[in-house]
Amino acid sequence: MRSKPPASSLNRTSNVSSDTILNHNKRRRINGTQIQKECKSQGDKGHIERRRKKRTAVEEGWHFSKGQVRMLEKKMEGINTDEVIEEFEALTKDAGMVQRETLERILEENGSAEYLQNLGLNGRTDPESFKSCVPLVTHKDLEAYIYRIADGDPSPILTGKPIPNMSLSSGTTQGRRKLVPFNDELMENTLQIYRTSFAFRNREFPLEKGKSLQFVYSSTPGKTKGGLGAGTATTNLFRNSKYKNGMKAIQFQCCSPDEVIFGPDFHQSLYCHLLCGLLFREEIQFVFSTFAHSIVLAFRTFEQVWQELCDDIRDGKLSSRVTGPSVRMAMSKLLKPSPELADLIYKKCSGLSNWYGLIPELFPNAKYIYGIMTGSMEPYLKKLRHYAGELPLMSADYGTSEGWIAANVNPKLPPELATFAVLPNIGYFEFIPLNNDAERLYMDPKPVGLTEVKIGEDYEIIVTTFAGLYRYRLGDVVRVTAFHNSTPELKFVCRRNLILSINIDKNTEKDLQLSVEEAGKLLAEEKLEIIDFSSLVDLSTDPGHYVIFLEITGEPSEEVLKECCDCLDRSFIDAGYVSSRKVKSIGPLELRVVWRGTFQKILEHYLGLGTVVSQFKTPRCVGPMNSKVQQILCNNVAKTYFSTAF
Repeated sequence: MRSKPPASSLNRTSNVSSDTILNHNKRRRINGTQIQKECKSQGDKGHIERRRKKRTAVEEGWHFSKGQVRMLEKKMEGINTDEVIEEFEALTKDAGMVQRETLERILEENGSAEYLQNLGLNGRTDPESFKSCVPLVTHKDLEAYIYRIADGDPSPILTGKPIPNMSLSSGTTQGRRKLVPFNDELMENTLQIYRTSFAFRNREFPLEKGKSLQFVYSSTPGKTKGGLGAGTATTNLFRNSKYKNGMKAIQFQCCSPDEVIFGPDFHQSLYCHLLCGLLFREEIQFVFSTFAHSIVLAFRTFEQVWQELCDDIRDGKLSSRVTGPSVRMAMSKLLKPSPELADLIYKKCSGLSNWYGLIPELFPNAKYIYGIMTGSMEPYLKKLRHYAGELPLMSADYGTSEGWIAANVNPKLPPELATFAVLPNIGYFEFIPLNNDAERLYMDPKPVGLTEVKIGEDYEIIVTTFAGLYRYRLGDVVRVTAFHNSTPELKFVCRRNLILSINIDKNTEKDLQLSVEEAGKLLAEEKLEIIDFSSLVDLSTDPGHYVIFLEITGEPSEEVLKECCDCLDRSFIDAGYVSSRKVKSIGPLELRVVWRGTFQKILEHYLGLGTVVSQFKTPRCVGPMNSKVQQILCNNVAKTYFSTAF
């Protein structure tokens, strides 16, 4: 990604990239007519003149000839990691000032939007006026506006410029997919985030010339009623030429052809990704997917198909399991008979003990494994480490379907300790303190600014973006762990609404994960492991109780499963839960062991809805809105146990 420091944070001779200069000038450029139109409602000619003078000064401070720009663009073909890091350091020196300027840019660019006009900002761009006029909102509050845009209303509704695309969320959290505006500014933010984290990553783990094995998948983008592109956030990225060109600059070349990434069938694309990785095994520098789950799924699949892959390589012919004509044609250009390579891979796989260290064995020059590994992905780390052996695991950056927030600038930290430094110019950020029950229950929230947060405190994030979301509650809870210069470093804690609760008990996704990990230790003693898990609150009984679903390898004994059930119950240590269990106002925890393949059925359900596998997150707490997933889980129960822990 391209860092875009404001003029005041870098002097005229700062050694920054062409993308920085061009994007900065683009956002700052505004002619006198536009200024007058924005300020007309205020009847303030002096205000107009001050704005024009300020704009002229900024433009003069960033003047470059076409020849200079071409030279800088050529330089960006090979990214200078030191420059990117220096740029990030300059950007975060005075994050408060950058935040004010970022908000000003957002409001200037979108001042004509109906949403802002109706709130009475009247061209004002200062944080105080913004906060007094614009309320905190959730997606539900903006749905009517978003659907008007999606249905083809050409008027400036949320943004000054037309929204070209909509991103579709996965729907795994709430049980239904959300439409979120996606525009060029979000694309610029994506590239800035990626380049920033790559620079820090490459400083610690330098890559050589080569390729990457990326388990990435793109769905076929649809169209909204009004003709806007509608796809997942990753689809919007992968199909954008700016993204492809930007990623070339950070040595992100995927070993798989586009036909595989855009293939119509996920299972066929996964098989071909594995095959491409083996064909280019000596060149693979790192392994990537959006989420850790996708990497684990890929190598679980490898365990089943490795001999078939070896046959393809030996004969130079693609398996009949791949039927897509465009995919077969693209793969046929890569496949040539190679019995020596097939024998080598066969020998390496045959020599592994329970597939430990599979990834470095297959890809001897890989430097690390990269993807989102925090939050709901943490339960997959144990299996991923098993496949990774001694290879480092690195958590990717912090973002959502609504936009980006922060980059991983501490790549040496293990995923469990990963923190993310907020980039102060990609949006305007506020934080609701969660240090008392009133604020945790959504009562009278009092947000603080980016530089006003305190180390060790938990907050809910509020974002204002260039794509028309203003004071938007993401629902993510983060903890401030440190400051990088003046910008905070955040650790993801949980989704705020993913809470198991019956009365005074409040257990988060993290609490559930810790409980399952404790039960997993009992199973590990029997050489068994938990494949995946989920939960729900059952209020059909009186009193209500927690239900935990586990998919487990092998055949655990009745005794072990009963012990696991009690362990799950005891491991929820929230005071409200423990006291409620003791007085029986919450019933005994119920463990439901599901048949093998149940969570694969949940994945297939979401793929059928249009979710791509690289976007998929197993729902950890299945609410009543997610009735189909509840049905899949409940219809596949093999055994049931009730806790006797209390």
